[in-house]
Amino acid sequence: MATLARTIRLEAGTSDDLADVMRIMEAAFGTAYGEAWTRSQCAGILPMSGVSLTIARDRDSGKASGFSLVRTVADESELLLIAVLPAQHRQRVGSQLLGHFLDRARHAGVGRVHLEVRDGNPAVRMYQGAGFVQVGRRRDYYQSPNGDRYDALTLARET
Repeated sequence: MATLARTIRLEAGTSDDLADVMRIMEAAFGTAYGEAWTRSQCAGILPMSGVSLTIARDRDSGKASGFSLVRTVADESELLLIAVLPAQHRQRVGSQLLGHFLDRARHAGVGRVHLEVRDGNPAVRMYQGAGFVQVGRRRDYYQSPNGDRYDALTLARET
C-alpha cells in the first residue's frame, strides 16, 4: 500500500482537468446513490473564489487516479468532493488527498473543516481516522435514480 502512495503526486487542477475528474467520479461514485456531480456543476464552481481542485497523478505516467474539490470561505474549509478510482481504493490515495486538504487548511489559518458524506459510505472510516466527528445528519439528502433516498452525515473537525 505505501509503495503506491509514494508514486502519486498531488497537483493543482484546472478546468482543463474536468475530463479526468468526470472519469474518476463516474467510476468511484457510479449512479447507485446520487452522489456524483455533473460536469456543469464542477465547471461552474471552479472559477469561484476560494475553490480549488487537487488532482492525484501517477508520477510516471501522469494518469489521474483521484481528485479533491475544496471551498474555503473565511475561516472554514469544506471538502466538497473527493474521489479515487476503485482500482486504487485502500492504497492511500484518498488519505493523501484528505491530508493535503487538512494541511492547506491549517496553512491558510482555517479553524474548522467540514464535509458531507452519504451514511454508509466506506470513506466515513477514513474521515473518522483523520479526526472528523459527526455534527449533523440530513435525512433523505441523496436520491438514487430509482428513487431510494439516503441520509447525508455532516462531519467536522478543528484544524
